[in-house]
Amino acid sequence: MFKNHPKGLVVAFFSNMGERFGFYTMMAVLVLFLQAKYNLSAEKAGDIYSWFYFAIYALALVGGLIADFTNKYKTTVLVGLIVMLIGYILVAVPGMVLPVTVAGLFIIALGNGLFKGNLQAIVGQMYDDPKYSPLRDTAYMIFYMGINIGAFFAPFAATWIRNYILETKGFLHDASLPALCHNYLSGKLTDPAQIANFERLAQNVSVGFNFTDLNAFANAYIDAFSFGYNMAFAIAAVAMIVSLIVYVSFKKYLPEKIKISNETKKETTVSFLSRQNTLPLIMSIIVFLFVVGIFHFLLNNFSLGLAVALFFAFATWILSASTKEEKPRVVSLLLVFLVVIFFWMSFHQNGLVLTFFARDYTVKEVGPVDQMFFNLGNILIIIASIAGLILVFTQRKVVIRIIGALAFIGFGYWVYLSISNAPTSSPIEPEKFQAFNPLFIVILTFPIMSFFNWLRKRNAEPSTPRKIGIGMLIASVAFVVMLIGSIGLPSPNFIQSANITSWERVGPHWLIASYLILTIAELFLSPMGLSFVSKVAPTRFQGLMQGGWLLATAVGNKLLFVGSFLWEKIELWEIWLVFVACCFISAAFIFSIMKRLEKATS
Repeated sequence: MFKNHPKGLVVAFFSNMGERFGFYTMMAVLVLFLQAKYNLSAEKAGDIYSWFYFAIYALALVGGLIADFTNKYKTTVLVGLIVMLIGYILVAVPGMVLPVTVAGLFIIALGNGLFKGNLQAIVGQMYDDPKYSPLRDTAYMIFYMGINIGAFFAPFAATWIRNYILETKGFLHDASLPALCHNYLSGKLTDPAQIANFERLAQNVSVGFNFTDLNAFANAYIDAFSFGYNMAFAIAAVAMIVSLIVYVSFKKYLPEKIKISNETKKETTVSFLSRQNTLPLIMSIIVFLFVVGIFHFLLNNFSLGLAVALFFAFATWILSASTKEEKPRVVSLLLVFLVVIFFWMSFHQNGLVLTFFARDYTVKEVGPVDQMFFNLGNILIIIASIAGLILVFTQRKVVIRIIGALAFIGFGYWVYLSISNAPTSSPIEPEKFQAFNPLFIVILTFPIMSFFNWLRKRNAEPSTPRKIGIGMLIASVAFVVMLIGSIGLPSPNFIQSANITSWERVGPHWLIASYLILTIAELFLSPMGLSFVSKVAPTRFQGLMQGGWLLATAVGNKLLFVGSFLWEKIELWEIWLVFVACCFISAAFIFSIMKRLEKATS
C-alpha cells in the first residue's frame, strides 16, 4: 500500500488513524450523551453538536495561520495533539455540568484546529517533490483510509464500554429509555398506558438492578447511561496518548516546510499579517461585521451569521492579499470551498439526524444474517473471507492464491457457522450505524483507486474538480434512498406531541444503503478536495488554504443544525428532500464552473 511513497506518509497515516479513532469514539455518542445526560431537545443538542463541529474546522484556519506564520508545521501538530488530550480528559470526568462539558469540547476543537489541517498540509508538502507528485491523489486516498480505519472501530469501542458500564450497574441497553426516564421524572408521562409501557421496558432492562419504583430506576438508569458515555470519552483520551507517542517517535520522517525558489522567498518573508496586508485585513473585518449584521438583524440568526461571515471575511482577506499570479488559483479554491459547504452540511448528518433515525425509527433487533454486520468480530471474519477471495483473483503467485482460497473457504465456513448458531433476533445499538461509513471507506478505497488508475492508463480519468462534482451528485442519491424509506413513517413532531412510546419501525437496510452511497460520494469528493487544495494553493498559503478547506467544512458543519431544527417541525421525507436539493444544486454549480477549475490544476 505504501510502496513508492515517502516514509512520512506512514507516520501521518498512523498518527491520524489514532487521533481519528479517539475523535469518532466521542462523535459516535456525543449527541446521544447530550440528550441522555442533560435532557436536551433534538434542536438544542443539535445546536451544541453543530457549534462543536463548526469550531473543530473553523479553528483549523487559526492552526493553518500559525503554521504558515512560523513555518513550524510539525510543532503546531504536536501542540494540537497535547491540547486535544487535555480536552478529552475533561469531558471524560463523570458528573460535569453542561458548561464544563461544552468547555471541554471547545478545548478539543482548538487542539484539532492546530492538528488536522497542518498534518494534511505536511502530506501535501511531501508530494510537491516531482519524484512523488504523480502519486498525490493516491496518497490522499491512503491517508483518508487511515482516518476511516480508526473511525470504523470507534463506534464499537463506544458501545462496548457503555454497555459494559450498564451491565456493571445491573442494566441492559435500550436507546429509547433515557428520554422516557427524563419524561417520567419531569411529569410528562401522565397516561396510565404510557406509564405501564415505561414500567415494562424498565423491568426488561433491570437484570441486576433492585427494581423498587420507577423514580429510583429512572435516576439510576440515566446516571449509568451517562457514566458509560463518559468512559467512551476516556477511551478517546487513551487513543490520543497512543497517537501522540507515534507522532513524537517518528516525526523525523516528516518534511519541514518545503524549500522554495529565491524569487518566491522574498514574497514569503513578508508575513501574512504585515503592513502590506493591513488593507485586506481591514476589508475582511468590514465584510465580517456586515454579514453578521445582516444575519442578526434581518434573519435573526446570529450564530449562523457568524459562521458565514467568517468564510466571507476569509475569502476577502486572502483575495485582497493575493498577487495577480496567485489570484486565479485562490478564486478556484474559494469556489470549491463554497460547494463543499453543502456537502458537509448533508454528509455529517450521520452523527445527528441519521443517528436520530437509527434510534427512533430503525428496528431494535435484527435476524441472524443482519446481526453479522453489527458485531465487530463477525464483520472482521467477513472481511477476511472476502480478502481471501480477492487474493485468488488478483495475485499471480500460486502459493498466495492457495492461501487466499483457504482463507476464503475457512473464514466463509466460520461465517456460515455464526449465522447458523445465531439467535433468531439480536439487539442492535443506534451508534453502530456510524461504523458503516468508515467500513465502506476501507473496503472501497482500493477498488476506487484501481478504477481511477485504470482510467488514468487510458487517459480517461476525470479531473480532480470533476470527481468532486460527481461526488455531489452521488450524495444526492443517498438522501433519495432515505426519502423513500421514510414515506409513511410518523413525523418526530407527532411522536413528541402525542407522547407515544411505540410505533412501526423500519429495517436497518435503508440506513446501510444510504451510508454506502454517501461513502462512494465521500471518496469522490473529500480526498480529492484535499488533493486539489494541496495542488492549487499558492506556496506561501499552503497551511492557510488547507485551513480554508476546513473553514468551509466548518460552515457546513454549523449548518448541521438545519437537520435537528427541522427534525421536530416537518415530515421525515421533507427533511431528506432538503438535503437532496442541496447536493444536486451544488453539483450543478460545480459543473458550471468546471473549465475554470480544471484550468487551475493544469
